[in-house]
Amino acid sequence: MLGPLSDTLHGVVNFTWPMLIISIVIMVSVRLTYLIKAKEKIVIYKELLMLCFAIYILCLFQVVTFQDDVTWSSNNFIPFKEIMRYSITHRLFWKNVVGNMIMFLPFGFFISYYLRVEKINLILLLTLIASIAVEFVQMCIGRVFDVDDIILNLLGGTVGFLIYNTLRTIGNKFPKVFHNEWVLNIGAVLALVGLFILLI
Repeated sequence: MLGPLSDTLHGVVNFTWPMLIISIVIMVSVRLTYLIKAKEKIVIYKELLMLCFAIYILCLFQVVTFQDDVTWSSNNFIPFKEIMRYSITHRLFWKNVVGNMIMFLPFGFFISYYLRVEKINLILLLTLIASIAVEFVQMCIGRVFDVDDIILNLLGGTVGFLIYNTLRTIGNKFPKVFHNEWVLNIGAVLALVGLFILLI
């Protein structure tokens, strides 16, 4: 069942890698120059999180404006119409339903990390704003507006919020040695390497 979802993720990597390489080189070189010039301390895990968030936004832009994957051509303003269209075993269920949810999971995680909120209200509001913006732009560029995508994006943002708060709760129970900056730096690098291996 995870095959179509895995194929979708690899598809995203395949058509975004040129943009990613150029963007990463520019962002990293400018950021490092700024930190060195301003004589600010370089905290690797914070810088990697910031870079990952920027990469995520760029990939989100690529995915939602990509024109060749449109499989139907009418707007949907009826909640759950498209969600209920596929059975759970269907390939398009994993691509369209689960994929739309996962697409906003990082959004919920990153904004929870940066805003440090404990209640979900603000996360839902920001996810809703971002999702409506995505759907509106898609409608304007010849794709479609789908209210079900907004519902799924909200679910994804919620899951991202829950993952962040679960990890924070677990992390707070660890001994103080695990809150050391170098431990966090090593953990961030290992997580990034693991993600890279997973996506290639």
